[in-house]
Amino acid sequence: MIAFQYLTATIMILLGIYALLYKRNLIKLVLALNLIDSGIHLLLISEGYRMENGIPPTAPIYTGYEGGAMVAPIPQALVLTSIVIGVCVLSLAIALTVNAYRHYGTLDVTKLRRLRG
Repeated sequence: MIAFQYLTATIMILLGIYALLYKRNLIKLVLALNLIDSGIHLLLISEGYRMENGIPPTAPIYTGYEGGAMVAPIPQALVLTSIVIGVCVLSLAIALTVNAYRHYGTLDVTKLRRLRG
């Protein structure tokens, strides 16, 4: 049986890809990118959480460690870095979207492509 977090991450990524392919509004495209980013974060964090012999792992803090499985700290560090980068990319994309709306008066991608020439 597939774990709930893997199913949720897959649904988030697929919904984001669907929105990227079929939506025309720039704000919806930015939100789709953010949804894909969040789904990948959930997938990476879920990969770091491995149960051994039915025992849930503990946090990777060595104070008072009594042995047993631990959550992998590398995916947590990578996701934390990715979240910071994602926030920067999201803010830049929203700023470009606001600028495009102020300059062209529309958020429709097909209309913006026609204005290029």
